[in-house]
Amino acid sequence: MDLIPRRFYLDDFFDNFISKEDSKMKCDIYEKNGDYHIEMEIPGFNKEDINIEVQDGYLKITAEKSESENKEEKNYIRRERSFGKYQRSFYLGNLDANKIEANFKDGILNIIVPKIEEEKNKKIIDIK
Repeated sequence: MDLIPRRFYLDDFFDNFISKEDSKMKCDIYEKNGDYHIEMEIPGFNKEDINIEVQDGYLKITAEKSESENKEEKNYIRRERSFGKYQRSFYLGNLDANKIEANFKDGILNIIVPKIEEEKNKKIIDIK
């Protein structure tokens, strides 16, 4: 008699085909009222674990969490929670870093990036 139901075997089998990194920091990006909006899921992290940087038109979001300081011996049956450093970068072009707003609540990071209109360097050339 098996102590683990058969359906768990299939769960483990299919888990191998799904990259663990693909499930981290999922986001939606949309444009609203002339601003870019980024809504990113970062469950299990605190605000202090998250860093947002702007450099050369890239917005880089990093979340890092180390394993708990309390390292008591445990006999894990299944261990799915992971620790480490996760990072996403987005190229948004010309950015004014001083006007970017961000807040983090209930595992969701919301970032508002004002769009800067690209200067239209357009010149009409007369054909002779």
